[in-house]
Amino acid sequence: MSIEAVELHRIGMPLVRPFVTSFGRQNARDVLLVHVLTSEGDGWGECVAMSNPVYSSEYVDGAEAVLRDYLVPALLAAPETTAVDFATVVSFVVGHRMAKAALETAILDAELRAEGTSFAAYFGATRSTVECGVSVGIADSIDALLEEVDDYRAAGYRRVKLKIKPGWDIEPVRAVREAIGSDALLQVDANTAYSAADIRHLKKLDDFELVLLEQPFAEEDFIGHIQLAEAIDTPICLDESILNAAVAVDAIERGATSIINVKAGRVGGYLEAVRVHDVCAELGVAVWCGGMLETGIGRAANVALSAMENFLLPGDTSASSRYFQEDITEPFVMRDGEMNVPTGAGSGVEVREDLVKIFALGDPLVLHIAR
Repeated sequence: MSIEAVELHRIGMPLVRPFVTSFGRQNARDVLLVHVLTSEGDGWGECVAMSNPVYSSEYVDGAEAVLRDYLVPALLAAPETTAVDFATVVSFVVGHRMAKAALETAILDAELRAEGTSFAAYFGATRSTVECGVSVGIADSIDALLEEVDDYRAAGYRRVKLKIKPGWDIEPVRAVREAIGSDALLQVDANTAYSAADIRHLKKLDDFELVLLEQPFAEEDFIGHIQLAEAIDTPICLDESILNAAVAVDAIERGATSIINVKAGRVGGYLEAVRVHDVCAELGVAVWCGGMLETGIGRAANVALSAMENFLLPGDTSASSRYFQEDITEPFVMRDGEMNVPTGAGSGVEVREDLVKIFALGDPLVLHIAR
């Protein structure tokens, strides 16, 4: 298979309701799509970077620039590159994992479509369905939060994750726990909003029998997470801190985390995400799949990843309708708290290029192999 061209599409996807975290409010997703055209077919990837560098140092404009100026030219200079080879070909670019992940995914999608192999089969998935969890943003009031959580519970979601921040933590969590009962799976995500000075305060979360407390401190603060893990009973889960499999092993062995959130974009692609899964399985540490408000392109790959054996907790694999009125692939639908793993070749979903054009924020950038 030879890569002939790469298209970069920028689209705007309105959200059905605002999504609020400790680092800001999103009313829409500014999405960068990567479309790889090859001699044997095409493939799609999605960049999960946000519009601004508030979740990580990456952001959409930067991802588009590094793809346009460095990653895609390097790929087109070596057009026989496979997804497995891709990381080596672009290793001269430091960081920019989300941009790399989008391009690697598009290459892998094209390869597997040509072979007739699904993402799930390629990753080594062991399940045909995955349990669905939902991430609930910071609300305007506790009453509004309870109403939203009640809607998601009625829809069948098997795990609720609450976004928290200083000033919006103990009382909202208490209210939700009382509303959903002690047996329901409940976890919280701080997105680095706290510091080690808050350890005594965060210990109050032990009262609510949470599945986990996700990324309370800055991504570089391993010592703080170690101290917190020693001080509280609630399991600590790392997200932003985990950049690859080696970092995951280091964090686990140092006692900074006992659960890992795997996001393919954050670790540089699905191939590295599989490696994170594997090393965690070897160490007896459960993983789950986080979400970045993906369209159906990213959601398809996440669902396939979540079907691997050591993904032991429901992930942020919500139905398409949780975020979008209309998705750019066939919608992902949850039934009885579960979602089917795509079985078609590659991602197993077809991109609705008519909607890509409707949501377009400008003309696509097309980069061709030099002739």
